[in-house]
Amino acid sequence: MQSMTGFAETSGADDRLSWRWEARAVNGRGLDLRFRLPEGAEALEAPLRKTAQSLFRRGTLTLSLRLSRPSGQPGSQLNETALHAGLVALARSAALAKAQGVALAPLTADRLLALPGVYAQESDDVLPGARLKAVQASGMTVLERLATARAGEGAAMHALLEAQLAQIERLVVDARGSAEARSAHSGVLLRSRVEALLGTGAAVDPDRLAQELAQIAVRADVTEELDRLDAHIQAAKKLVDSQEAVGRKLDFLAQEFHREANTLCAKSGTSDLTAIGLSLKVVIDQMREQVQNVE
Repeated sequence: MQSMTGFAETSGADDRLSWRWEARAVNGRGLDLRFRLPEGAEALEAPLRKTAQSLFRRGTLTLSLRLSRPSGQPGSQLNETALHAGLVALARSAALAKAQGVALAPLTADRLLALPGVYAQESDDVLPGARLKAVQASGMTVLERLATARAGEGAAMHALLEAQLAQIERLVVDARGSAEARSAHSGVLLRSRVEALLGTGAAVDPDRLAQELAQIAVRADVTEELDRLDAHIQAAKKLVDSQEAVGRKLDFLAQEFHREANTLCAKSGTSDLTAIGLSLKVVIDQMREQVQNVE
């Protein structure tokens, strides 16, 4: 079982650039992958998207990449070979101009550095060759760490859901006992009232009386609700132990739990059974909150 929420990060660097990945996941109806990549890193999205789709089934995932230069690392590089070639060319030009009687303006540093290829600005959003592979490997790592984080939360949720299902199971057993005691008490009470009514000499149609008693029994009977709750508990246990993405199925099942608990409260007829029904609703609501986070 995996949670749909989680956070992971990782970072790396080489001699020219450092990078930092962050992966965040929150609840979602399906799998929604969002990438925040700097210009020049677009090639990373396709392989990372494929990996994310193999690791996750549901949730809104945001994968962010930040690039920066290590402290003290210059943003531009001096090409000494190009500088030497430029100086040779300038010296030759100065000699030719002098031979023709032409005086050239004095050479300044800014003009020298402006020569093509002498001082090249390296862009942060360029990820060539081995660096691109290194940054991509870090992206894969952060996705794996996110999966581990979600699995850790999922393990905690698994234990909590098991405990909640066990509590629901105990409450259903208590409800059966309370319903049986209520039925026995109601039967004695109803019989005494009918006998009192007959003792007054009032005319009573036996068939009509039987129909009315049957309707009262049907309206008050909670056996079907308790049987369905038992079935839901067994189905939920199987889903909780499944290795598949079962969040949606658990969410639907939690709604069925809640429906049966509502009906139980409506038909309770006694304070004891009502109290048990209300306790069931509380635990079921807590379970539904957890299920919302299950992948």
